[in-house]
Amino acid sequence: MHFSLLAAAAFATALAAEPNEMVVRVDKPGAEIQPTMYGLFFEDINYAADGGLYAELVKNRSFEFPQHLMGWYSFGRVTVKDDGPFERNPHYVRLENPGHEAKRTGLENEGYFGVGVKAGEEYRFSVWARNVSAQAGRIRVELTDPDTMNESQVLAAQTVDITSGEWTKYTVTLKSEKTEAKGRLRIFLDSPAGVDLEHVSLFPVDTWQGHENGLRKDLAQKLADLKPGVLRFPGGCIVEGADLATRYQWKNSVGPVENRPLNENRWLHSFTHRFFPDYYQSYGLGYYEFFQFAEEIGAEPLPILSVGLACQYQNSSMDAHVPVDSLQPYIQDALDLIEFANGDVTTTWGKVRAEMGHPEPFGMKYIGIGNEQWGTEYVERLEPFVKALRKAHPEIQIVGSAGPSPVSMKEQFDYLWEEMTRLKVDLVDEHYYSPESWFLAEGLRYDSYDRKGPKVFAGEYACHGVGKKWNHFNASLLEAAFMTGLERNADIVLMATYAPLLAHVQGWQWRPDLIWFDNLRSVGSVSYYVQQLYGLYKGTHVLPLKMDGKPVAGQEGQNGLFASAVCDKNTGEYIVKVANTGDTAQKLDIRFDGMKKKAVLTQGRVITLASGDLDADNTLDHPDRIVPVEKPLTVGGQSLEVEIPAHTFSVYIVK
Repeated sequence: MHFSLLAAAAFATALAAEPNEMVVRVDKPGAEIQPTMYGLFFEDINYAADGGLYAELVKNRSFEFPQHLMGWYSFGRVTVKDDGPFERNPHYVRLENPGHEAKRTGLENEGYFGVGVKAGEEYRFSVWARNVSAQAGRIRVELTDPDTMNESQVLAAQTVDITSGEWTKYTVTLKSEKTEAKGRLRIFLDSPAGVDLEHVSLFPVDTWQGHENGLRKDLAQKLADLKPGVLRFPGGCIVEGADLATRYQWKNSVGPVENRPLNENRWLHSFTHRFFPDYYQSYGLGYYEFFQFAEEIGAEPLPILSVGLACQYQNSSMDAHVPVDSLQPYIQDALDLIEFANGDVTTTWGKVRAEMGHPEPFGMKYIGIGNEQWGTEYVERLEPFVKALRKAHPEIQIVGSAGPSPVSMKEQFDYLWEEMTRLKVDLVDEHYYSPESWFLAEGLRYDSYDRKGPKVFAGEYACHGVGKKWNHFNASLLEAAFMTGLERNADIVLMATYAPLLAHVQGWQWRPDLIWFDNLRSVGSVSYYVQQLYGLYKGTHVLPLKMDGKPVAGQEGQNGLFASAVCDKNTGEYIVKVANTGDTAQKLDIRFDGMKKKAVLTQGRVITLASGDLDADNTLDHPDRIVPVEKPLTVGGQSLEVEIPAHTFSVYIVK
């Protein structure tokens, strides 16, 4: 009996030590991997735009919030008026002499969870102003530190002489003496004569690409470093709005930034447990800026427009939506957007683009109509859009929706796929925020999809741990495992974007998220590095990879392994991605069948993403806790023998 137990244990150990044989057919490259395969989905949730990627540091800069001084502290004689120079932003403030030589008049702005400034950095203050009377006025502008223990609150100061009775833009540069994440912008009336102020703005001079109405550099760089092939914008649910009045309207987001009207953010009222009553959109980060950023990072722009349905989760009555026979203005918005992006400078909207600084077309190829709507009400509204777009712009590819979930709304999901196929849209946008079990079970999801119908855009996805709906390593590992199935099926899956993209550590309402930030710092989650590894090593063509004649997709007998392979014809490399979701290390014997008889592997390296703590993730204080680690591989012959540790994602790259 004792001998039998020892023999059984030895046999089990031998089995565990057997390598998992994977065969990659390098002589039979499959589908071409589209440049759009991995990309970005941007939505203004979690203060992703104002207070985030958009580098403006002043909240409520045009005094258009419903409470016109929200975000501002006023002292002395300050009044709000509504006959200003900008039609769609009519409000401004008047600062007047307080009537006593010992008193002061002015304003102080709290920014977005503070005004973050760095020592030695320059900040551009600008304001539209005019004198109230014939006498010249002056203001004093300060960056301040709220720490009352300091001898002085002032970090930087400049005076601005208001020289005209007509509305004029004035600009000065401030350089902070120290780094302060929670600073404020303070403005004093510094003259006996009063002044009017409108569109009070403060930007870092050093924005992404140096644009004056620019993006926060560290966040933009992190997005660029993902090497994205597509940028979907401006959302998400904000496309729909909590109601039609608050839907995102692209025409309000272009033209002079001073005249872009305020919009209530759809997420303002959604989460009472994390409620932010000052969540509005300035539209400073608008469609022009989205197109420009996409161009600068080499991503195809994919704008999403309203189909005439307000958020269906929040509007059960059909009275909340646009009747089908009243859709023409919405359809015209779509046609006008194509003209804005691609039209000649002599066209109405092409001229607007040119006047904003980009006479060349942006080369837009895709348009999405509706976010994650469902039901017959979506289909009957989408159909006239498709007909109008096909007639006017057959060169533009149309993205339709498969609804919010293939799990909780499976019946709608199946119905919508049938209807999207009937309408012959080009891509169908699938969303899945799902638990670990779903990601482990869906490795073969796209292997059986119909290749004759529309292609797939995995437009929003993230692993939401059961009881752990926050960023942690295991969720990221399962996303990496699932993405091997996207890559293996690159003939049907043409785009994939994780969501949401950005979250302020104080202003978040939804998690997990790809990148976290505060007023001065940012950090990529482990999911960020998963996306980056796929983006950097997407290759050019799929290579068939099988184990025991089957795709490696976490199937029974595959020891928790998921794998895919590609070749890069530009670099001459074979790239194999393997996720070990199991609790034990696995030996791998990766054979590259179909190489020329005398050919051998000459160079190799492996990039791994691993953690002993499955609940851990990167944080602002520990940004490098879990990051990719690259090591050389010993290679030779036509196979690769390696061991992948438990709970590890590895990318093997060989010449």
